[in-house]
Formats: sequence, C-alpha cells, structure tokens
Amino acid sequence: MKRRALVLGCTGQLGSYLMELLLEKDYDVWGFVRRSSVGNVSRILHLYDRVHLLNGDLTDTSSIESALRMARPQEVYNCAAQSAVSTSFIEPLHTAEVTGLGALRLFDACRLTLSLADCPRIYHASTSEMFGTSTPPQSEATSFNPSSPYACAKVFAHHTARLYRRAYGMYIACGINFNFESPRRSEEFVTRKITMAIGRIRAGSQSVLRLGNLSARRDWSHAKDVAQAAWLMLQQPESDDYVVASGVSYTVKEFVETAVNLDGLDWQ
Repeated sequence: MKRRALVLGCTGQLGSYLMELLLEKDYDVWGFVRRSSVGNVSRILHLYDRVHLLNGDLTDTSSIESALRMARPQEVYNCAAQSAVSTSFIEPLHTAEVTGLGALRLFDACRLTLSLADCPRIYHASTSEMFGTSTPPQSEATSFNPSSPYACAKVFAHHTARLYRRAYGMYIACGINFNFESPRRSEEFVTRKITMAIGRIRAGSQSVLRLGNLSARRDWSHAKDVAQAAWLMLQQPESDDYVVASGVSYTVKEFVETAVNLDGLDWQ
C-alpha cells in the first residue's frame, strides 16, 4: 500500500513543493487547507486531481482531529503558520494562536486521536528567526534569542515539539529553516518585492525600487531543497532537530545587483 502523508499549510510555498515531492515518491497525499472566501490554492491548482484536500484550521482542534482520522497518515508535515514577521507585530495574538498554539494542538491531536502504534512521524517547520540576535554562525546548539512575536511563537512550538518527543516518545523532527525562496514566495517578502519590481520596471509601469537596509545579510536556499530536507528528516531512525541552510550568506544589495544584471537592465 502507498504511504499516506498529510501536509498542513499545503497551499504555501514549502507545502506546495512538499505535495509535489510526495506525489513523485508515490505517496497518497492529503492536504489541510484553511477555508478562505478569496481562495488561496493557486500554488496547488495543478495538483487538484491527484491529492485529497481537507478543510481545517490550526486554531480549531476538532478540524485537526477530523483530518487525522480521515487521512490516517504515516507522515505529517506541519508547514502551516502566520509566517510574516512584520504582520506578527500587527497581529501578535493571532500569530501566537496559529504559529505557536496551533503546533501544540497538532502534536496533541496526533497523540490523542491516533493510537501510539499509529502515531505518525511529524515534521515541524521551525525557523532561523528563533536565533534572533544570537551571534552567527548558528547551529542546532545555538541559544534562541527571538526578536519578533513570530519568532517567539516559533520558539514555543519548537520547544513543545522537543517536549512531546521526550515525554511521549513521539517522532517529531524540526527543521530550523533559514530563508528559502522560489517563484511561489509571497510578494510581501523582500526577494519577491525585488523580482516583481524588476518585472514592472521592465514593463514600464514602475521606475524606482525602494528598499530598506541593503546591507542586511541572508542565507537563501531554494524551497525545493528545503522540501527534500523535510522528507529526509522523517526517513531517519530517530527524530532530531536540523538546521537547513546553504551555508552562504549574501546582502540584500547583492541580491538586487544579481537580479537586475540577469535581467539586463540599465540601472543605478
């Protein structure tokens, strides 16, 4: 029989690539989708006839439990979160509910809804934002020093995953992901702001790109590689925490220069 996987946050950047990867590996793939009046499934429209979609929300325990009973997964991938740092300052309580407590609801639902023998292996998407102002280079042993409500919520979820791993013997692997990008990245993130602006400048509808700190450094990977890393984490004999990164950082200015030069624009 095919292995069954449930992807929470399947309409997001990482979740959509995970759905594709799991289908390529011949899984029976289920997606957990938050209902929206404006629709939020553009990243997975091409997968509609190959996956099973279940409506639910990380703020609603009953919908999580229902999805687990329906899918009966051997693997669960938690990519769902309110993931915009700037939004977390505007909506700190919502961020805590979804990103922090939402992960706790998932872990507890897996423990209580399914028997211990049927409890799935769980991947949880943590983030390098948890390191905050900790001095680089950073590793799995680096202390967390979060500097946003989003990062605080992720630290709570990360420590909860480690607690459930120790206290209940659950298989929960956490990927401490540095920045990852793709054409599916939401447009509020700086890389997409840059590439979308270049497209508009090329089309003549924009002339100036305005950005903040050009000297800020980031470690950028491709979302497909992060999806592959998430799958590999659940194939190990024991669960653990893993930093996922390219190991090389670049400034925002270097990103702009590379993108503009690749497009061949005359700029200053």
